[in-house]
Amino acid sequence: MKSTDSLKRERLIRRAKYSLLFIILAALYTWAFASLEFRGLLDTAWPVTKNIINGFISPDLSYIYNPQGEDLIRGLLETLAIAIVGVVLSVILAVPIGLWAAKNLSKYSLISHGGKGTLSFFRTLPDIILALLFIKVVGPGAYAGMLALGIGAIGMLGKLYAEEVEAMDPGPVESIVSVGGNKLEQLAFGVIPQVLPGFISATLYRFEINMRSAATLGVIGAGGIGTPLIFAIQGRSWDRVGIILIGIVVVVLIVDLISSALRKRIV
Repeated sequence: MKSTDSLKRERLIRRAKYSLLFIILAALYTWAFASLEFRGLLDTAWPVTKNIINGFISPDLSYIYNPQGEDLIRGLLETLAIAIVGVVLSVILAVPIGLWAAKNLSKYSLISHGGKGTLSFFRTLPDIILALLFIKVVGPGAYAGMLALGIGAIGMLGKLYAEEVEAMDPGPVESIVSVGGNKLEQLAFGVIPQVLPGFISATLYRFEINMRSAATLGVIGAGGIGTPLIFAIQGRSWDRVGIILIGIVVVVLIVDLISSALRKRIV
């Protein structure tokens, strides 16, 4: 049993920790809000808002499908293709790096630290920065968007894959080792069957994110529905802006619902 003095001391220490944390958070929020300069709304704020709302109420339905040129369906399909190919590329690259970063698969911690450092590097690269760089390398279009999403997702997926491997049951791998199985056999029969559901779940989650990102990367010229959206905004074609935004919302919701349902069945 702890004495009354020791209990009081623990309570004081706990209160001091919470008080210090509260002070730090309060100072951080105060600094953050003080750094923001609010200049009020522009004179055109209400007319533009009104036009956007009118665009939603009476969207340009003729833009949904146009056999002779650009339309909503083609833009959304291109966005979906960018998201799919991007996530496939990132999976191909993230799986080996994720296995490299898993500390329970390496004999020496320095090896797994190298993998974790590589994943941390990729996580520091925002998709939009990568898209700007790839536009300069391969030119504007869907190819640049696909590369940006594929490379940008390596850090996140690799980290999730590594955590999934680290959380697995070591028993099957130890059993394979006990009967003389080599590293490849340990990986194929002891590791992959355990972590595959988690890998698929993480990949589907990243695909949801890719779909949203692919819809916005077109704004800077990386293909997808974002390109006609920014042209419509610049041209003040609010009825076309409305139908494009409605299409994006519908497709993203459908992708989210299907992905969520698949992840629930897998996990």
